[in-house]
Amino acid sequence: MAGRADGANDEAPRIGPRPAFVYLLRCADASLYCGWTFDPERRLAAHRAGRGARYTRSRLPVTMAAVLELADAAGARREEARIKRLSRSEKLTLVAASKSSVEVGAQRP
Repeated sequence: MAGRADGANDEAPRIGPRPAFVYLLRCADASLYCGWTFDPERRLAAHRAGRGARYTRSRLPVTMAAVLELADAAGARREEARIKRLSRSEKLTLVAASKSSVEVGAQRP
């Protein structure tokens, strides 16, 4: 399937679930945007090019604030929903915790 919004590439068949990522972007107005994808670098490029979410289009430039790796897309969607329910201060704590990790994309305990 070509042209998927999440940047997925379905050319090679996969065995088992594929890792997915939840990311937080810091926008030019200091707001935070949360989303999920299979390819964080490609998704960041789409946001920066104005092809990401409508929310970020009017708040460029954006930078990656945090990336969390999950086992599969369903887990990433659940984590995205959980993060979106957090207060701004809780999101900032999550960003700070991910920055202090050895690997930003490390899976949460």
